[in-house]
Amino acid sequence: MVGFGIAIFVGVLLGFLIGSSRVAYAAVYPLMVGFNAVPKAAIVPILVVWFGIGIGPGILTAFLISFFPIMVNIATGLATLEPELEDVLRVLGAKRWDVLVKVGLPRSMPYFYGSLKVAITLAFVGTVLAEMTAGDSGIGNLIQTAGSQQRMPLAFAGLVAISVMAMAMYELFSAIEKHTTGWAHRGSQAA
Repeated sequence: MVGFGIAIFVGVLLGFLIGSSRVAYAAVYPLMVGFNAVPKAAIVPILVVWFGIGIGPGILTAFLISFFPIMVNIATGLATLEPELEDVLRVLGAKRWDVLVKVGLPRSMPYFYGSLKVAITLAFVGTVLAEMTAGDSGIGNLIQTAGSQQRMPLAFAGLVAISVMAMAMYELFSAIEKHTTGWAHRGSQAA
């Protein structure tokens, strides 16, 4: 959850910066795509060398694997703001900052919640991957130990626990999305 929290903060910040400027979008977005293409499993051993065995690599792997969807969706939500809408708001006296904060960010909220639902599952994957590779505790370490001792029920219990936690977080974000962005979904007024 710590890595996921950092991913939300960094993803929203980078997404806002990239989505609010055409120059930043053109310059930084391809770099982020290239970074995301690097297999995170290949980064875990480097993180272990830098930060040692323990919770650090798990937090960083959760962050690295989950911030990209958040950043991309915020940037896309802001970058796809209709030019006609911007022109009308500018004619009415709105500054660029006003357009981004009062129209762009609310318009990006459905994208944001969609990215959170994807990113939370990725955060669990990243944490378990790091725990299996370099952890001295956690569910990933439990699965790894149980598998090496051929205690399959315990290994499957770890997998079920991860799945339940991910589904619970997914549903939490779905509920928050439903209550905060109901205006953005078709048919929500009829329901």
